[in-house]
Amino acid sequence: MATRRTVLGNAHVDRAEANRTAFDAPFQELITEAAWGHLWSRPDWPHRERSIVTIAILAALGHDEELAMHIRATANTGASEADIREALLHVAIYAGVPAANSAIRIAKEVFDGMNSGPDAP
Repeated sequence: MATRRTVLGNAHVDRAEANRTAFDAPFQELITEAAWGHLWSRPDWPHRERSIVTIAILAALGHDEELAMHIRATANTGASEADIREALLHVAIYAGVPAANSAIRIAKEVFDGMNSGPDAP
């Protein structure tokens, strides 16, 4: 849970936990343990690199909602807009232009929101 909070932020995790039901509790426990406890907590890559790879995979698979969440998480992982742009260029070549085009649109919207939000510089 500590890694999940570090990457996604307390507000996101608090919302997810508040919306937890008996139906999805086992799923929430699974992703917290497997994704955050095992994968994201491994020492071989820092969160920045895991963030870049995760964004590229989500973009390639067209998982737009998760993609937007992980782009927002770059505020915590240290992945820059340039890092994400380069990852999405790889997506264009290796997974297809339509996937990258959609992901770039989402990234622009998310970064615009992040850069104009209440905590923006």
